[in-house]
Amino acid sequence: MLQFKKVTNVKQQVAFGTMYYITLQVMDGDKTKVYESKVWDMPWMNFNEL
Repeated sequence: MLQFKKVTNVKQQVAFGTMYYITLQVMDGDKTKVYESKVWDMPWMNFNEL
């Protein structure tokens, strides 16, 4: 079971919509792990994807 700890970094790239690169720190039991995610957002098309 993962528990959110904090966001450590966020970057964005604007092209056809916006791509957000989010780095998260989470606790997995007693260990800290780092996960990276990408979120693509195009609000004019009512579209977002993780």
